[in-house]
Amino acid sequence: MAEPSSVVRLSARAEDCLRTGPGTPAGRYLRQFWQPIYHSVDLKAGSAVTIRIMSEDFTLYRGETGTPHLVDAKCPHRGTRLSSGWIEGDALRCFYHGWKFDSAGACVEQPAEEDAFCHKVSIASYPLREYLGLVFAFLGTGQPPEFPLQPEFEHFDGMVEIDSYSRDCNYFQNLENALDMSHIGFVHGDNVAIFKGIGLGRALDAEESAWGVTYGFTRPDGQKRVQQFGMPNIFYLTALPTDPEVGWQESMFWWVPIDDVSHMQFSVHRVPAQGDVAARIHARRQARRTDITIRHQDLARDVLEGRVSMRDIDKSKVDLVRLQDDVAQVGQGLITDRDGERLGRADVGVIAIRRLWERELNAFAEGRPLKQWKRDATLVPRAWGLAGNPAQIGGSGTGGTKVAEVIDVRPHVEIAVQLKALHAPLDK
Repeated sequence: MAEPSSVVRLSARAEDCLRTGPGTPAGRYLRQFWQPIYHSVDLKAGSAVTIRIMSEDFTLYRGETGTPHLVDAKCPHRGTRLSSGWIEGDALRCFYHGWKFDSAGACVEQPAEEDAFCHKVSIASYPLREYLGLVFAFLGTGQPPEFPLQPEFEHFDGMVEIDSYSRDCNYFQNLENALDMSHIGFVHGDNVAIFKGIGLGRALDAEESAWGVTYGFTRPDGQKRVQQFGMPNIFYLTALPTDPEVGWQESMFWWVPIDDVSHMQFSVHRVPAQGDVAARIHARRQARRTDITIRHQDLARDVLEGRVSMRDIDKSKVDLVRLQDDVAQVGQGLITDRDGERLGRADVGVIAIRRLWERELNAFAEGRPLKQWKRDATLVPRAWGLAGNPAQIGGSGTGGTKVAEVIDVRPHVEIAVQLKALHAPLDK
């Protein structure tokens, strides 16, 4: 079990986990894993966008065949953005002088060059995989690792909801927050799952697993809530309830840096409901997409800058859980200063994940073998029952041939915010 006595701040090596641009230790490490970068539904056939992931710009486009592709952001001829050009089949033609690149990055046409030198010109291309309504990319070098499937979210009787957001702070603040159960009794104290003493330090435990960290809290009656963190930036959990017929939300989160001071959380939620129950849940979720009209990012800034009090907000018009976490995490600063921290027994999860990251970055920097993280069917979350909902064990009912329907439940105002965050602004 991780203990707080010897750790009060991040070491110099552990500080490396905060910066993820090209060439940085954490940036190189994260690029060795498949990362979600976009929602499939937001990428229309024949369209291209410039996106920013880990402080690096790319051109993401969907060919006329429907296949998505990811290549360098700029044309190697004179440096204009390739996303402003034309898509021809699965190839991309530059707006400026018409140079054309196939989906593998090879230059295939240079219209103004009678003595063309296409064979000398290319752009980088990156492997993509569409899965669970998201577009995943491998941004590293060499052959990508095997794509990690999540069978609990594929074959079962129910729905898979996708519901993501952007947050204006370093991604590691959100990652650490996930392994900090003691915050929920205060930040989310109005949730139906909260009771006095939840997150008490002596009842928390964090142990290294084959995938990352198994993190748990044991109630006085012996019942336990267990979450599974997957290296380097995944969390499989029972999230706080937001619907009376769902109870704990069996979810998987990925925290993906946009740059060092903003990130995306890509989320999928497993809803094992059928018939009338599923129809009611779906209707409420879709109504919520329109009912939420206030962007939680804007409201959090108003709270933090003293223009609004949390007591005065209209909870029906904002995603309350995300607003609460915005206030806590953005309130730490864009990149929180950890030098003055004093960690306690309740911070065992935070300490565990910092130690893992530090160990792996040390090995990565020194060229030593890295642990091969892999989740099996035993590494699932679980939680005690709530009123009207039984105790929950992750992945219950997985199997069969039926593929769960993927449904977008993002509030409409949230989609505009996250696309603006992901679409790389022009450099000044």
